Amino acid sequence: MLYWPMQNTLYVEGYALDRFAEGAWALQPVHQNKVGLVLDSGIEEELRLRHLQVADAARASLGLPVVEYAVTDAPLEIKTWFDPKCGKSTGSVGNSDSLLRAVDALVNQAGVNAVAVVARFPDDDPEDSDCYREGKGVDLLAGVEAIISHLIVKEFKIPAAHAPAVLPLPLSPSVSPRSAAEEIGYTFLPCVLAGLSTAPQYVTRRQGTLDSGCIVASDVDSVILPRDACGGDGALAFSRTARKNKPLIITVQENETVLDDTPDKFNIEAVCNIS
Repeated sequence: MLYWPMQNTLYVEGYALDRFAEGAWALQPVHQNKVGLVLDSGIEEELRLRHLQVADAARASLGLPVVEYAVTDAPLEIKTWFDPKCGKSTGSVGNSDSLLRAVDALVNQAGVNAVAVVARFPDDDPEDSDCYREGKGVDLLAGVEAIISHLIVKEFKIPAAHAPAVLPLPLSPSVSPRSAAEEIGYTFLPCVLAGLSTAPQYVTRRQGTLDSGCIVASDVDSVILPRDACGGDGALAFSRTARKNKPLIITVQENETVLDDTPDKFNIEAVCNIS
C-alpha cells in the first residue's frame, strides 16, 4: 500500500527484467502510461466496488491515467500452494485465456499500454498468513501473482502488475513492520496503479538497433540480490555476460529466502554483504 514511485527507480515486471538482463529487451522511460484495469469476475460485488473506488481515487487524488477497466468473462479460479521441493509459493490460474482476452480488449479497444490485474485469491489459512504477517514466512500469494504478470508481459510486451483481492484479515497485534503496509486498507491496488503509471515501456531489439534514450543491460553497473537466490534468468545473464565491464554482483546474506541457489553453485563471482 505504501510502496510509491521514486524518481531514481524503474518499476519493471520480473519476466521483462529477465529479458532485459539477457539483452533481448530494453527499457524506455516514459512520462506517463495509459493504465487499464482487469477485474476477475470471481470477485464479490462489494469487493469489486472497493477496487473500482481505488481507481476513482487514483484518478481524482493523484491524477493517475486509469482510463478503462474490464471484467473477465469467466472467473480466473486462482489456486495457491507451497512448492513441496523448496517451499516457495506457486499455484495456478484456471482460466488464463479469460485473463488474456480481457487484456486484449483493453489494449486494442481502449488503447492502454500498461495493465493492472486484480484477481480473487483464496483467503489465507490463518497459520500461513500469521507467519507471513510476523515477518517470518513466505508470501503465499506472490508465486501466482508472478505467473499472472508473466503471462501478460510475455504476450503483450507491456508493463503489468497484480494486486490480490482478498477479504481483510482479523486485526493482529503482532504484525511485523515489514508487513504492516499490507494491513492498512481493503486493497493492495493503489501502489500498483502508481507504479504502472510511469513504468518504462519494453522495447525489443529490431535488427540490432534500439531507440535513443533506452536503458540496456550494458548500462547496469551492479546487481544486488539475496545470497541464496542467484539461480534466476536475470542473475545468470548478468553474471555470464561476455562484455568486458561485467556488473558487480553483490549478494546479501541477511536477506534469507527458502531457496538454496548460492553463487558458488552457478560459478558466479560475487561480493557477499552480511547485511
